[in-house]
Amino acid sequence: MSKKKIIFATKNKDKMKEIKAVLGDSFDVMSMEDAGISADIIEDGKTFEENALKKAVEIMEMSGEIVLADDSGLEIDFLNKEPGIYSARYMGENTPYSIKNNKIIEIMKDVPDEKRTARFVCVIAAALPKPYNKKLTSRGTIEGIIGYEIQGENGFGYDPIFYLPEKNCTTAQLTMEDKNKISHRGRALRLMKKELENIFIK
Repeated sequence: MSKKKIIFATKNKDKMKEIKAVLGDSFDVMSMEDAGISADIIEDGKTFEENALKKAVEIMEMSGEIVLADDSGLEIDFLNKEPGIYSARYMGENTPYSIKNNKIIEIMKDVPDEKRTARFVCVIAAALPKPYNKKLTSRGTIEGIIGYEIQGENGFGYDPIFYLPEKNCTTAQLTMEDKNKISHRGRALRLMKKELENIFIK
């Protein structure tokens, strides 16, 4: 039986590598670019769930295909859970993460370990067209602290400043395989994978 086709509403090639590593054995996953879809969805929701669902539903309506989308971000307790849902647009839409990461380290340079707590959150949303007519969401989180310096080359985004005390490294110092086992996106993807397999793979 051929794999069910799924479009993942992202143009981020790093993110697609993680997604395919988790879903690729069960589904034929393609990016918007692979599917020939060009759209900029305005993320104006108040929660990760609202933003992820909006992206999934709009691309599903455009394509008529099963669509997954994610919204993810970094919540830093000391900064009242900022940047949160604004993680990608924090300090400006096109500001490089190297600048964002250095700025956060600077803001928190005198903050003690116990107040540096943070978490990555990822919500995966699925929009299934007829005959399924379903909308699903799954959420994954990973707890850590904000590091004192940028470390690691393997991740992207805020990975180089997100330190895991139990691993004694940042998420940017993990291999992709190890990161997918414990990451917020890996956890949310595995939950969604189970839900989709229950629908499609009887």
